[in-house]
Amino acid sequence: MSHRSDCNRWEDSRIWWLLVVMFCGAFWVGGDLAGAGPPAGAGSAVGASSETRRQGASAAPATAGRVELVLLISPQAAITDPQTWARALAQAGIRQMQIRQASPLDQPGIERIGTDPPLYRVTGILTGQEVVLPGAKFRLDQVRQLARWLEELAVEGPPQERPPKAAFGLTAPQFEKVHADLAQPVGFATQGMDRAEAVARIGQKLQFPMQPAANRLPGLAGDKVAEELARLSCGTALACLLRPAGYALVPRSEGGRLLYNLERMRPGMEIWPVGWTPEKLPKDILPKLYEFLDVRLDRVSAAEALRAIADRLQVVYLMDHNALARHGIEPEKAVVSFPASRTYYAKVLERVLSQAGLKYEVRIDEAGTPFLWITTVKPL
Repeated sequence: MSHRSDCNRWEDSRIWWLLVVMFCGAFWVGGDLAGAGPPAGAGSAVGASSETRRQGASAAPATAGRVELVLLISPQAAITDPQTWARALAQAGIRQMQIRQASPLDQPGIERIGTDPPLYRVTGILTGQEVVLPGAKFRLDQVRQLARWLEELAVEGPPQERPPKAAFGLTAPQFEKVHADLAQPVGFATQGMDRAEAVARIGQKLQFPMQPAANRLPGLAGDKVAEELARLSCGTALACLLRPAGYALVPRSEGGRLLYNLERMRPGMEIWPVGWTPEKLPKDILPKLYEFLDVRLDRVSAAEALRAIADRLQVVYLMDHNALARHGIEPEKAVVSFPASRTYYAKVLERVLSQAGLKYEVRIDEAGTPFLWITTVKPL
């Protein structure tokens, strides 16, 4: 008798909870990741804070749809799991949802209802500590990623209907917008500036917001910039400025809006590079490298020789500080020589740098401007 009463109470409590969550209020998927109330209009961005959001930054399409989330409780879920998930989803800005029992035939899916704008009804399976959606799984600690997944659905439509992705998970048109934005010239002197200040000032020139603020990144403020980046483009300059402090520039699309994340570098992560490998040969983009000169160097520092050659070539050079630090190479202390002879700059540069354990690469920035990337012979 006691066992039967316990079962009845269990069923009554579960039915009561399902009734509560099924009558949650409607919402537009999105809003602030911290769980602020519904945004003013459909398709608002998830992720960018009010401090970094800018007017006109790749606004979401006018045809952005709505999303309704239906979570089906699997037999593996505990009695408290629906309440836990409903609370977490609400805190992530998700309001329009239903939670009910799953049947044996239920499967994750996306149903499109209407066209202008469409309503996407997403069915997921709540297995306990995980929600299974069409082509994606999210743990309870990934609820904000789930919110972004729903908003991308509202803005971009079902995954199988979206255009192919390029680098950084961007579509080809999005990548072109980012590349064009980062191709702007820096246009101001950076040598001797505070590193965080230089990053922030470049960020002010860009069309799309950058987050978090540079002065919030530990190790960035208080460090002086050694390079003069005025003639280079913003993308290459930002990558160069962030790299020594262990950060990287990572373009993202969140809810259809483009932004630049400043993230700690991790092995294998996709990051915006310090310049690009050109399709043309070095002699075609930096022909002065192959001009002949009379040269003789007698026990000068590698840094002094590099500065002199770069001045004659009228080209910017950037140092791979991370690799130099890893291998304990200090160009100011490395002594190099070159016998008196008539040769070309590329040969001198190669021989001089190799004596210090260094090498050079000809790279181009986003605007196609060539520069020299100085790194170590040994890989990082």
